[in-house]
Amino acid sequence: MGKQSSKSLAEQLEPFVAPFRYDGANKFHLKSHDTGAKGGLDKEQGEKIIEANRARLADFQEKLYAQDRWSLLLVFQGMDAAGKDSAIKSVFEGVNPQGCEVTSFKQPTSKELDHDFLWRNMIALPERGRIGIFNRSHYEECLVTRVHPDILQKEKLPPSLITKNIWQERFEDITGMERYLARNGTVTLKFFLNLSRDEQRKRFLDRLEQPSKNWKFSMGDVKERALWPRYMAAYQDIIRHTSQPYAPWHVVPADHKWFARVVIGSTIVSALDKLDLHFPKVDKADRSEFKQVRQALLDEDKKRKKPAKGKAGKGK
Repeated sequence: MGKQSSKSLAEQLEPFVAPFRYDGANKFHLKSHDTGAKGGLDKEQGEKIIEANRARLADFQEKLYAQDRWSLLLVFQGMDAAGKDSAIKSVFEGVNPQGCEVTSFKQPTSKELDHDFLWRNMIALPERGRIGIFNRSHYEECLVTRVHPDILQKEKLPPSLITKNIWQERFEDITGMERYLARNGTVTLKFFLNLSRDEQRKRFLDRLEQPSKNWKFSMGDVKERALWPRYMAAYQDIIRHTSQPYAPWHVVPADHKWFARVVIGSTIVSALDKLDLHFPKVDKADRSEFKQVRQALLDEDKKRKKPAKGKAGKGK
């Protein structure tokens, strides 16, 4: 990447972002996306980009927090063993935890079921200057709920509202919410970790064979795996209907974890680079006040070091 030093940061990272970004402008077919893509890199080259992106992200996050104008919402979706947890941990290694928060959405509680389907996600949105990370998200309500219709029956909706149009209506509600966030300074980036079924099988076997990974495995994972075609059809529908320029989806090749992290880190850094983030400038009045404070602190130090009158050289 040294030869590209004259280009902006976003332009340098474009080869690891643009091929995987979908904003709804064209037709989308999930099967046309290679789960094993490596972007022409080997692992060693990828690791260097990952490390560089960590440093860039740490710098941008500090400016984002200080400027206190924009916020960043990152949505992670994917099948079991796609690598969501490890990707989040790797990409954000070294970032100040005070400036970002990860929210993992599990099965809705009884309290959450007494609200609309977006409620629990809305109350977890990042404040200005912060990065919010959704490990699974509001999209589960168009995914798991769609694959398992019995879940929808437990959501206490009036029966007359559960029609054949409910998924299209939810797509409209979600895109409306994301448009609203964009108009209020929240940049939304969505990542679908696109894992092959064969690679998931290998990772499940790895979890079973390594005692330290046994806790990650459950029989429920195997049951969901049997519904793979239905999940892929649901994901394709979600991406087709909810990709917008203000909230694009990124279909991340996830068979190679290191390359997934290259794509995710590069996408986040590129988006932040375009926000013109900078530390707030101090006006003249404040600078004048700073000089007075500085002088007071220096005078305080001088007084502390100066010996008290009458104590030196006293006789009996």
